[in-house]
Amino acid sequence: MSAPPTPDRIVDIAIGYMGAKQLFAAARTGIFRELAAGEHTIDKLADATGLSERTARILADSMNALGLLDRRDGTYRLAPDAAEYLSGSGEVDLHPFLRFLNEISFEQWSQFDATADSAEPGELRMDEQRWATFLAGVMRYNALHAAMLTRSFDFAPYRDMLDFGGLSPAFAIGAMRANPELSVRFAFAPESTEVIAEALESAGLTGRARIDPVPTEAADPGGAHDIVMLNHVIHRFAPEQNRAILGRARAAAEDGATLLLLDFLLDDDERQRGIDALHAAEYLVIDGTVVYPAAEVHRWLRETGWQQREVLALPGSPRVIVADAI
Repeated sequence: MSAPPTPDRIVDIAIGYMGAKQLFAAARTGIFRELAAGEHTIDKLADATGLSERTARILADSMNALGLLDRRDGTYRLAPDAAEYLSGSGEVDLHPFLRFLNEISFEQWSQFDATADSAEPGELRMDEQRWATFLAGVMRYNALHAAMLTRSFDFAPYRDMLDFGGLSPAFAIGAMRANPELSVRFAFAPESTEVIAEALESAGLTGRARIDPVPTEAADPGGAHDIVMLNHVIHRFAPEQNRAILGRARAAAEDGATLLLLDFLLDDDERQRGIDALHAAEYLVIDGTVVYPAAEVHRWLRETGWQQREVLALPGSPRVIVADAI
């Protein structure tokens, strides 16, 4: 006979916000950065962070329970993933993203009951400082996505990329770093021009890129690029707009070119990929934008001259539909 069901999964989901808030607090108070130099006992960790020993123990034990800290003989050290993404010394430091989740997203989720009932986003109460926190967090999350894409996709065969309508230049910059022969044309909204230019200059890649400022919904970039990227585009637009964008992306690609379409997607598998479903609700409660069903996106691709080749599930990030221009 099979064992009877247990309530563990339900309880773990229901109290998940407790772990999230303690993660935010551990990051905000510097626990992960203090442990970057080596292991600490609780009293040393409390002294280094200015926390009481009771609070330091609670946070350290919670992070140990969640797997982000290792504990042995009363000392705590960073687990490998925490060392890479929370120590401040890895490729992508997720502290700004955690601050965004804590100060902006978590507050927005307090309105989710009303959003669930009405299908309308919550009230996004913002001032200059909160917008700065919002943008810093979102861009750092995009930097993570870009790093995961560069690890998962081989940019070596390509020479001429169109980055069309995206939110962050980090994806194309990662591709250029991976392939010294690749040049990139950015067809981004005009308000992104300064951000792109600064990012290119900081990366030392200005000479390999061109910026064409134009609103995404109206852009018709043309050309014969061998790779086209749309990062975080489709969730921001209505279906008919997305068909038009994909059609204009195809018109800017040579036959046989590759499309990289990165976004969260809802699927029809027996078990939905969790991060995509959670972001469907996040986008709804934040600003009403849409995580589309993958089947609908695949239909748009077929209708606009693209044939799906594969789907890459990036760790801690959206999926990428890789398609060929036919």
